[in-house]
Amino acid sequence: MPDAQTAHHAPRSLLIRAARAIDPATGTDRISDIAVRDGLIESVSPASASKTAPSGFDRVINAEGLICSPGLIDPHVHLREPGGEDAETIETGTAAAVAGGFTAVCCMPNTSPAIDDDAMVEFVYTRTEQTAHCRVYPVGAATRGRKGDELAELALMARAGAVGFSDDGDCLASPALMLRALTYIQPTGLAFMQHCQEPSLTRGSAMHAGSVAARLGLGGWPRLAEELIVERDIRLLKAVAGGGKGEAPPGYHVQHLSCAGSVDLIRKARAAGLPVSAEASPHHLTLTHECVERAEPAVAEALGQAAQAGTAPASAGPRYWTLAKMNPPLRERSDVRAILEGVADGTITILATDHAPHTPERKHVEFEHAAFGITGLETALALYIKSLIEPGVIDWPRLIELLTINPARLCRLDRPTLAAMSEPKPIPGTSAWAATPQPLKHGLGTLAPSAWADLTLIDPNLEWTVDAATHASRSRNTPYHGVRLTGRAIGTLVGGVFRYRHDSLEGR
Repeated sequence: MPDAQTAHHAPRSLLIRAARAIDPATGTDRISDIAVRDGLIESVSPASASKTAPSGFDRVINAEGLICSPGLIDPHVHLREPGGEDAETIETGTAAAVAGGFTAVCCMPNTSPAIDDDAMVEFVYTRTEQTAHCRVYPVGAATRGRKGDELAELALMARAGAVGFSDDGDCLASPALMLRALTYIQPTGLAFMQHCQEPSLTRGSAMHAGSVAARLGLGGWPRLAEELIVERDIRLLKAVAGGGKGEAPPGYHVQHLSCAGSVDLIRKARAAGLPVSAEASPHHLTLTHECVERAEPAVAEALGQAAQAGTAPASAGPRYWTLAKMNPPLRERSDVRAILEGVADGTITILATDHAPHTPERKHVEFEHAAFGITGLETALALYIKSLIEPGVIDWPRLIELLTINPARLCRLDRPTLAAMSEPKPIPGTSAWAATPQPLKHGLGTLAPSAWADLTLIDPNLEWTVDAATHASRSRNTPYHGVRLTGRAIGTLVGGVFRYRHDSLEGR
């Protein structure tokens, strides 16, 4: 667990030498020395040519060959607390986050009870301070109990520190209520994050409506169910923008985008100047609906690898593999290509895991009754490298932008006041020097001097194999077990303190 790894790695001052510092927020991409002191970034300067370790630092790390970026931020995770602690908690979910290189996550409100008032927002911050390994920011429910009937106390949640609003897990299906939500969210300056699923078109659906669903006799989930909501909401956003009050409309964000038609709708809305954004998740960048039928061999094929020894061959018959059951569902190769094109041309501006832990009891059942979703925090970075960097879809600065400053701006975490609301549990012996100075000069997502030293050290060449049994998450529902990947986070610092250290960092 991260605590055991970090207890003896909390120097008050730290110098990270000769790393490739990538910070899209400041336009930085160079080999640099990054100095950290008392929990803040002191400086980012061109790497010294001297072979002699400088004095004045409690710890010096040789980071040649590594990338140092602002701490990765995931705006879409499910931590299950309260109410679903058998699958995940704030403690275990954030342990998974730092193991994946994430220093801040935004948790969805589909808990029990839902995060739908200021008291529940405050609960998340309190539990973060008591148990978390990284920063956690709550996204408030748009409607009471996420039932889609009446709006929740949006203004009160915003004052308490909500960083956005969503009924994620369910779509806000009523056009009238959605219009009211956009209108009432507008003064808060926060974004609405929509789970785009027209419910009457997906009732009884279990997977993508295509040839595999027809062959397996499963209810099909059409692309139209997503596209209709995206198109409807863009029209509603235009109505709010033309309301005559002179205020900019709120940000509108499409979660876990899954199909080509949605990419095109978002591309046109952004070209028209509307504040529309979208996120892509690792599984929608790498896998297709064929995984439901062919399981592990289809995953290996999608990632350009040979299937694991001992897995069922393609001729073994349909698997009805619940580890490939997602919401929205895995779709076809043409959709994957369209999402990759959307990332490449700037239509999709954020990457998010949709980390969705479940117990075996909820996954190891008949396909129609199995829970939707997979874990994602510990495999995401390597899968982004596999799907985006290795084939040349984007370069490293663009990838870091999608994982740092862009999600920070979406959730207003680039603003010091909101960013300062979350402090993870202290590491023993560091509280005397890691106290946050007030006011902070910068929010999250940057390596600017005087910003929090939330940093991710990435080894882009480290080869490793996914082993679900070793994951820090409480749940193990990943379809990538046994997959060989290249590149991962090997050090995660929150407020200048190592919250995760990979073995390969030893001796540097």
